[in-house]
Amino acid sequence: MKQLTEIRWHGRGGQGAKTAALLLADVAFNTGKHVQGFPEYGPERMGAPITAYDRISDEEIRVHSNIYEPDYVAVVDDTLLHSVDVTRGLKKDGAILINTEKSKEEILPLLNGYEGRVFTINAHKVCMATLGKYFPNTPMLAAMVKISGVMDEEVFLKEMEESLQHKFAKKPEVLEGNRKALQMALKEVV
Repeated sequence: MKQLTEIRWHGRGGQGAKTAALLLADVAFNTGKHVQGFPEYGPERMGAPITAYDRISDEEIRVHSNIYEPDYVAVVDDTLLHSVDVTRGLKKDGAILINTEKSKEEILPLLNGYEGRVFTINAHKVCMATLGKYFPNTPMLAAMVKISGVMDEEVFLKEMEESLQHKFAKKPEVLEGNRKALQMALKEVV
């Protein structure tokens, strides 16, 4: 991994983009990385567009601002492609990850000419197969780890297991569903 990786998350209030960004920061921190994970606050409400950010580094992070030129972008809701410039500032040697049921060919015209790598995942399919409910942040988180390479996938799964065990100690069925969603998402990202 290069010294500093910056990730910008786009989603809608209630979809878990902020939670995914914070979870990624927590997991990376637990592996010894220096991290920042934070949302951009405004008049958010359920369904309104939101932005969250991650910085992950092997060295101390001295910058404290929003991320204007991310290495990676995650789009949790593909309807945002019509109203938000999700590729703004995205580095050509980085990549964008989009939660969608559409093909890459259908998505490309909505990316303002972005020439870098484009990945998709059908988080709805992953969630319904593993959780029975639609929580797109879990598969998006695993897919982002896979495409960004910010940490080894096995290390990520181990750290997430510990985090989820703590969070869902009294709900073992939710724990197992999330575990399966993470594993399936690592295989489903295209």
